[in-house]
Amino acid sequence: MKHTFFLIISIILKMATSNAQSVNYTYATVPTQFVEANGIKFAYRSYGKEGGIPVVYFNHLTANLDNCDPRIMDAIAAHRYIISFDYRGVGATTGKQGTSISDMAKDAIAFIHALGYKQVDIVAFSMGGFITQELLLIEPTLVRKIIFAGTGPRGGEGVSDVVGLTYKDIFKGIFTFRDPKFYLFFTQNKVGKDSARDFLKRLKERTENRDKKVELSVLKKQLKAIKDWGNDKPADLSVFKHAVLVANGDHDRMVPTPLSYELAKRFPNAEPVVIYPNSGHGGIFQYHEEFLKKAIPFLTK
Repeated sequence: MKHTFFLIISIILKMATSNAQSVNYTYATVPTQFVEANGIKFAYRSYGKEGGIPVVYFNHLTANLDNCDPRIMDAIAAHRYIISFDYRGVGATTGKQGTSISDMAKDAIAFIHALGYKQVDIVAFSMGGFITQELLLIEPTLVRKIIFAGTGPRGGEGVSDVVGLTYKDIFKGIFTFRDPKFYLFFTQNKVGKDSARDFLKRLKERTENRDKKVELSVLKKQLKAIKDWGNDKPADLSVFKHAVLVANGDHDRMVPTPLSYELAKRFPNAEPVVIYPNSGHGGIFQYHEEFLKKAIPFLTK
């Protein structure tokens, strides 16, 4: 009788969990969850089509969970289970910000393992692409497919220059009362400015349970990590046979567009590079519909 009682309770709990997971969330409504790994309490959001290999989104410099483009996240979630997370010391994730790109990669590996996954696909934007490359060097079998956007290889010419450019546009944003991403991610013509406004508006669609703001100390540490990584010797990426898709805008000021071609050349199974016209670092956000027409088939085939 006692065994039967606990069996019934177990079934009820499983049904409740299943119902909770089946809620049709959007990125604006999906709850933030937490998991512990490496002594860190990681904040993350996950939703979408369950089953199979999940997609993990690796975000950009000083980005918290609210900096993921909901159009891209929701579109991928319609086909795949997608996960976003805060790096160590960022947003609601505890601990002190990692001091190197390699440290951030080790944290990401621990986070993925803590969720119980043995293999994932990755969509990596900007600094997220740097972290993904270091992850491959540590545990290549953890990854199946990778989309790199607005990023480049370690030691690539111009990568370390992002530090000065970032500070310059941050101050520009302060003086013009604008988010620095308005300048950093988009061209400053009419098309670029309109796209910037649309993108920044999308990032505000989530009105409740938003993430914690990123502290200034995180910016300083991440920029130093990027500078060190950009000045480090190139890694041999030719040993990795992963399916890779590289995308960028044709006027990326943060991670110069030629580095997208250089990155793709280093992976033997990279698809032809996708470059969007009249766009900058945030080319995939400006052309999110076109990007998704490439990204979703790549991730689902």
